[in-house]
Amino acid sequence: MMYGEDSHRQLSSYPLLDALRGRRSRRFGLGMKIESGPLAYQSCQPLLPLTESEEAALAFAACGITGYALADLAYGSGQGGSMLAGLAGRTVASADAVNAVSLVITNDQGTYLIKRPQDFSPAEIPELIRLAEQGDLLELYRRSRVKIGEGRAAPPVEPGYNFNINRWSLYARGGTYFLPIGELTLLYINALLEAFDETSAFFIVDERANFGPAGLARFARSKGGHLADDPGAGRFSTVQALELALAEAAAIEQGMMLQNLGLMSQALGLGGFPNFAPHPFSWFQALGFRMGQMPASRYVGATRLISTALGLLGRDRPIPYPLGLERDGRLLLRAYCPPYFPDMEAAVQAVAAVKFGPQGIFRGGTSAGGWSDPAGVAAAIPALSERAVEATVAYCDYIYQRYGRFPAYSPPFRTVMGYQATHVDAEFYARFYRPEALTETQRQHMARWHVDEGA
Repeated sequence: MMYGEDSHRQLSSYPLLDALRGRRSRRFGLGMKIESGPLAYQSCQPLLPLTESEEAALAFAACGITGYALADLAYGSGQGGSMLAGLAGRTVASADAVNAVSLVITNDQGTYLIKRPQDFSPAEIPELIRLAEQGDLLELYRRSRVKIGEGRAAPPVEPGYNFNINRWSLYARGGTYFLPIGELTLLYINALLEAFDETSAFFIVDERANFGPAGLARFARSKGGHLADDPGAGRFSTVQALELALAEAAAIEQGMMLQNLGLMSQALGLGGFPNFAPHPFSWFQALGFRMGQMPASRYVGATRLISTALGLLGRDRPIPYPLGLERDGRLLLRAYCPPYFPDMEAAVQAVAAVKFGPQGIFRGGTSAGGWSDPAGVAAAIPALSERAVEATVAYCDYIYQRYGRFPAYSPPFRTVMGYQATHVDAEFYARFYRPEALTETQRQHMARWHVDEGA
């Protein structure tokens, strides 16, 4: 269903302060039921799925392409500007403009992946930006989504997969579920290329290997290399600390998506709420990701003694983990590690090519950026340090060979929270809540967005 001029005008002019003040988690939607307790209630209204236009507005809020990153940085040697790995901007910020987080949308009819800027050709980006500027969110949505399944995809809701607080409402018929998915490997390798150059010169040790160098021994200054292996130099980290920082950076990007979904739900007059979704593999299995697996002992980095003991006891069970998403011979999401690359050296070189390859963002692909003289800017940006690339390859290969995956502490893909959007059942809130539980935006939603349905 297309929304009309009035609803578009109302959405375009909705005040940010009103969205901030009115944003709430409103879980009870049309057609839903709470079985027992003081809020027991069964909706008297039929299910009403979100329209395509409503989903389009929410998808745009979560991760819509809005223009070019300004990339207003210092690009001199050792000044860090070339740490960027993308030049297209979305409605949410992203560390190093990597756009590490994808969005999956699932409803009763189908499941879709929303493409990131890097999933389009540079030639397509200007038209997507034009659609966003014109407010044609429906067409932008249609061009950005890829169907990856029929019907709703969802993991179980039982304890172990989720918390009981969510069981009554999660994945409700009629609702649309939005799942941000973080991909950590591109962000990881990109950060290493900066961390291991001659100016930053970070040194990383492996706390699960007696704090020995994480593949970096020959690059240590104490061995004649360029990395500051003296802990007193303040450029010293562990594998775990580094990977935690990167996971948090991606999680913040996911969190901004959730906040935007909440604000857009309020502007539209919909209900919705963020909820727990960090199970390490159930979502990926439900979505049909390509999965790897390894014994539990190796998955958690256990010692050989513990691994042997678990094996003898029959408790070293295989743990699945996601590697990538493919459909009909088409690669939609991949990790920068095997099996999508023959080895970690090839993966590192692929990340370097994103930046400085023939069509990298600082070379042939720079024409898609927002500078007035992209060719002139690109020509003045120094290429990656060869020693940084060599150290990155050595480190990444060490992690993959020792732990059988990359990263070492988590799978390449990670979920944290999801967001479910529904049409609010105003009668439920009228029965149990004070009038301010709903704003006029919720009360007027049907009249503004569903006039053709006799509401």
